[in-house]
Amino acid sequence: MRPSLLRRFTSASTAAHSLPLTPSPTTAGLSALLHRQHRQGFSTAMDGGGSHEKTPPPAGGVAERILPHLLNLYGSRATARDFEIYAPDATFEDPLMRAHGVKQIKSSFYSLPKVFGESKIVEYTVQENPTGPGKAEILIDNKQHYKVFGKPLDLTTLIRLQVEDGKVVRHEDWWDKKPLKNRETVRFPLAGRLAEVTRRGAMLLTHALMGFGKDPPTSTTPSS
Repeated sequence: MRPSLLRRFTSASTAAHSLPLTPSPTTAGLSALLHRQHRQGFSTAMDGGGSHEKTPPPAGGVAERILPHLLNLYGSRATARDFEIYAPDATFEDPLMRAHGVKQIKSSFYSLPKVFGESKIVEYTVQENPTGPGKAEILIDNKQHYKVFGKPLDLTTLIRLQVEDGKVVRHEDWWDKKPLKNRETVRFPLAGRLAEVTRRGAMLLTHALMGFGKDPPTSTTPSS
């Protein structure tokens, strides 16, 4: 190569390397859009591949798995399998009872067909809010229908579920969407304490009457 031609080639190469590297507008816009979508929420869809930093899975989608079992509980058709949604030390509380542990929760829901001629959730909307790695709060705005001595009774309630690692650890049912009465929600702490004791007493009595959470016998079809 001639010296003059070599000098021109070297000068052009040096000038090219000195130019700032800027992404194209299309690439920059797409990158910003994806970044905003990642910050605003999460998706339960499977990733298409590639190398990504591992993070704890979101609690999203848990409501879809829990809801069918919850409908069975309130619909007086609960089976032992429906209570697998609860952690062993889970609690359940409504204005009538305060249950501690799966056995007592079983007694509270197994007692429904003993008291009501009919019980079911007839309308509901579900909101699931992730609260941390493997944790979520599920809010179920619903309408419950009961029959007491043949007379219909409808309740509008807010079911609040605290979920950890896919299991319900706290289940509250707020009738008329009002917080449960306790020492922290009423004006006089003594009155709140009395409400708590009354709910515990009702639960313990129901627990004893229902065989301490014993599962009802399952019907089996004789094989031919």
